[in-house]
Amino acid sequence: MVTRRQFLLSFMATTGGVATVSACSPGTTTDSYEHAVDRTWRHAKVDERNKPAILRELVRYATLAPSSHNTQCWKFRVEASSISILPDFSRRCPAVDPDDHHLFVSIGCAAENLVQAALANGLHAKPTFDSSSGERLHLSLESTKAAASPLFNAIPERQSTRGEYDGKPISTNELALLESAGTGNGVRVLLLTERAAMEKVLEYVVQGNTAQMNDRAFVEELKAWIRFSGSDAVRTGDGLYSASSGNPSVPSWLGSLLFDLFFTRKNENDKYAKHVRSSSGIAVFVSETESPGQWIEVGRCYERFALQSAALGIRNAMLNQPVEVTALRPQFATFLGLGSRRPDLVVRFGRGPKMPSSLRRPVEEVLT
Repeated sequence: MVTRRQFLLSFMATTGGVATVSACSPGTTTDSYEHAVDRTWRHAKVDERNKPAILRELVRYATLAPSSHNTQCWKFRVEASSISILPDFSRRCPAVDPDDHHLFVSIGCAAENLVQAALANGLHAKPTFDSSSGERLHLSLESTKAAASPLFNAIPERQSTRGEYDGKPISTNELALLESAGTGNGVRVLLLTERAAMEKVLEYVVQGNTAQMNDRAFVEELKAWIRFSGSDAVRTGDGLYSASSGNPSVPSWLGSLLFDLFFTRKNENDKYAKHVRSSSGIAVFVSETESPGQWIEVGRCYERFALQSAALGIRNAMLNQPVEVTALRPQFATFLGLGSRRPDLVVRFGRGPKMPSSLRRPVEEVLT
């Protein structure tokens, strides 16, 4: 059987290497992509007397949060002493996220980044969710003593790392820090580190992935958000950059062809088996109720978990198939002994190499 790598190498040989136009000199796609990464994933110093510049910088930090398919499904409204985050329903993913759960979780992740960045800039951000005014999350800002927390410092280092980890155990102290970071109002996180439990989670991941792969709408939606080349990632500033998942960076037409050839149930299930078995543990975020406001809180808890992970040099990535497939979610909840509570997110974690980074749209594009 021809592997993806064998196919790509064979194709490149017969086309004179056109698929490798990426790699070497200034002005190439890779060069542009690397500069975009440097511009995106950074800390910046802002004049503390320049309030508009500080507020803009808080929005920039918020956009560095993760979002489903890296859709960046948010808009920001900046006022004199507050910033509001609104859902951008034009960027929703109805196939994978029909009830907009992930969309509101993503808003929560952005809110947590903003809270951490505000404190580092001498502002206390108090979030209030208002479902009566366009499901807006309002963050009032009051002056306070500046304090750059380890979570804030980790914002440019955080990554959803979709690769294999080293499988080594995480220390008890580190697990306690992760659990504390991931706990919030009506939200708790279960940390599964026993291999038998992780194998059981893998069974649900495989079941869920198989169901999603059989759903043409899901496959087409996912493909629409993949950026197959560095130039595509730079041009759009969003989506899932192919190289971030360990796949080759190739022209869009070739990437589309490779996707259709190699995005199969077996290949994906084999990949997830390697990912789970190379992980140190799996975190499941559980909430008491189901509502957009609660999902925002889940997002805030997950983002603290992700930032704490990054501060400790620990990678993480989503394994959400057991909670995305509606028919599977109650079975998964029963396995976890959750009763009526909802499993919201499934996240694997462990130490491993960093992957190429995803990009973000300019602040101007998310302001309203």
